[in-house]
Amino acid sequence: MRLLEDTSAHLVRTLRPLVSAEATAEAPAAAMEAGDLEQAVWVRLLERLDGDGPPQDTARWVKSAVRAEARRARRTAARELPYAPEPSADPAGSPEWAALCAERRRALWAAVARTPGDCPKLLASMMSPEDPTYREIAGRLGISQGSLGPMRSRCLGCLRRMLPMEVAAPEPGGKER
Repeated sequence: MRLLEDTSAHLVRTLRPLVSAEATAEAPAAAMEAGDLEQAVWVRLLERLDGDGPPQDTARWVKSAVRAEARRARRTAARELPYAPEPSADPAGSPEWAALCAERRRALWAAVARTPGDCPKLLASMMSPEDPTYREIAGRLGISQGSLGPMRSRCLGCLRRMLPMEVAAPEPGGKER
């Protein structure tokens, strides 16, 4: 066992420059990385060491092994066909994205419900899909339209402090524009 380890360590030290040079030369024609080709040759050499022992003419063996691995890679690449893109290849249409969005909406609405005073009503009105005007929101809340802006600012500031960072506004400092 020790003799095999010494032999393989010696072979690796001796053959490393040759394997590297041959792999670098053949890799572009095989349309693969030189490191991948080099690794395939080392695996092939280790398999040979387990079975037949070291090759007699190592330089010749390395050259033929590199070329054989390059041919194998070219044949494999010629036979492989890329998968057609999936209909939901867009990450925004994936189930994971939908789950994240639902979780953010849940966190947002939970935070809105915890805001003080009339803030939950105001924020719910502002986030309504009907997109009401300031006049309509002021009418619903029974307050003047002029006091809606400052109240909105206070409610949004309170909400901003309550929300976790991943849900908060993406602007620098989390400030409203």
